Amino acid sequence: MLGGERRKTLRFTALAILLIAVFLLSLLWGRYPKPGLTSLNTLRTDDLAQTLLMKIRLPRAVMAIMLGASLASAGMVLQTVLGNPIIEPGLLGVSQGAAFGAALGILLSTGTYWHISILASVFGLMGLVLSWLLARRIKYGGSILRLVLSGVMVSAFFSSGLGILKYLADPRSQLPEITFWLMGGLSGSSWSSVIRTLPPVASMLSIILLVRWRVNLLSLDDRSAFALGSSPNRERIALIVFSIIAVAAVTAAAGIISWAGLLVPHVARKLEGADTSRSLPVSMILGAIFVLLCDDFARYLRSGELPLGLLTALCGALMFAILMTRRENTYSR
Repeated sequence: MLGGERRKTLRFTALAILLIAVFLLSLLWGRYPKPGLTSLNTLRTDDLAQTLLMKIRLPRAVMAIMLGASLASAGMVLQTVLGNPIIEPGLLGVSQGAAFGAALGILLSTGTYWHISILASVFGLMGLVLSWLLARRIKYGGSILRLVLSGVMVSAFFSSGLGILKYLADPRSQLPEITFWLMGGLSGSSWSSVIRTLPPVASMLSIILLVRWRVNLLSLDDRSAFALGSSPNRERIALIVFSIIAVAAVTAAAGIISWAGLLVPHVARKLEGADTSRSLPVSMILGAIFVLLCDDFARYLRSGELPLGLLTALCGALMFAILMTRRENTYSR
């Protein structure tokens, strides 16, 4: 038993060190002054390289960590408390609602940050609320199935609305901006966007980490969870809302980034098992590493930069296919 605990502690420490290493690599990795790693000697002598690191690469790396940790933790919480291993924030109408809000902000305000950010956050949360309200009206299936079905319907509703907004957008200015935002990316990251995004993300993730051991109880059926001192419905709703607030905040800043919330929790459970007191922190670390690495390749593979959402979708889909075909299902309700 002690040997197993020691191995888990060493594995967690190794992952934390790997995150720090990838973070430092992201600061030194780029196309200036030449493609590849920037040497420390160059940083000491090149003022432009110092400015590039401090004002562009550093806030971008911090945003990537917040983005990956938020999506991964939300995926872990939703998959566990809803008892569905293939669920992610996008399935509850959050991502589609945020996309609709951002597109509406671009149409109404010529793309100013605050309009896009606020409307994306509001409509992202609205997607969750609508899914929850609609689930209460559905008469078919259990509570979890009703929530998933309502999320699919709300997502379709917002997707249709987004299509209408794209049709109405100016094809020379607004439509390209909407399309680029939907593909996701961190090219617009700055210290101001980090400061705006950090408070909701840090507060929500801190709460989730503090109560992560109770997520295990919520994976049980309601009767068992209640017998162990939990208020299942109330605590599930609270955890879902906390997760969605963090996701809405990073989505408003980075656009739609898919697959991180679906893939990473499965990898974390593969490493640590179903105990969320361990797998949830590991999921946050792995999510941050995944997004950091994808973003490094997004800005390095070509000078014009690839959309981050395309790379996370490609890498996530390939890794998820490999994971699902080479392991037994360790997830259980």
